[in-house]
Amino acid sequence: MGILVSVDPSRHARAPSQTFRVSGMIWEREQTMAKVTIRYTEYFTEAIQRMREDGLLLVTAGADGKANVMTIGWGAIGSIWGRPVFIVLVRPSRHTYSRLEEVGEFTVNVPPLELAAGVNLCGTVSGRDHDKFQEARLTPVASRQVRPPIIQECVVHYECRILHKNDVAPGALVQAILDDAYAQGDFHRLYFGEVVAAYADQDAAHRLSAAAAGAFPMARP
Repeated sequence: MGILVSVDPSRHARAPSQTFRVSGMIWEREQTMAKVTIRYTEYFTEAIQRMREDGLLLVTAGADGKANVMTIGWGAIGSIWGRPVFIVLVRPSRHTYSRLEEVGEFTVNVPPLELAAGVNLCGTVSGRDHDKFQEARLTPVASRQVRPPIIQECVVHYECRILHKNDVAPGALVQAILDDAYAQGDFHRLYFGEVVAAYADQDAAHRLSAAAAGAFPMARP
């Protein structure tokens, strides 16, 4: 059964640019369009389609409060243990892995088509060596319920707290998946995040309609 998160209606109003501190970092926030609470299944088709095209943006934060963003091409939205869940897969070699182990929260952000170049960059360089927010021109904005920020330029957002995690078991995988996805090892850890808040831009349906209508090759993490 889906969970609707109650949000103060005043948060839906347009607001001027403001600077504030989150988890020890200072971010500039510009609200150009209200983000409204949604059911976590409301943009299921569009979110999965964007994940299969360019990918979605997974944002984490370490114990030091520093945020990181990476592109994910694999994941799942569903209902487990009677809770709304977003499952993300992260390899131990990724910078994001240590962030998730330190702070058991994350956000998943659905980018519109015009962010394709930035999404590609976030999937090709490491946050260990790059400020991907700055290089991809993405704006981290304080979340409503969790410590990692959302990305202002994205149009749908899922805030998640980790309920469970487990590692891919090589012996349980069919050979075709082992050959295709794990030729070098580095087996994913799966993070089951309870969706504690879900919201979207008011024009999200329009901006994602082209994505939902298409059939594109699958993105890879």
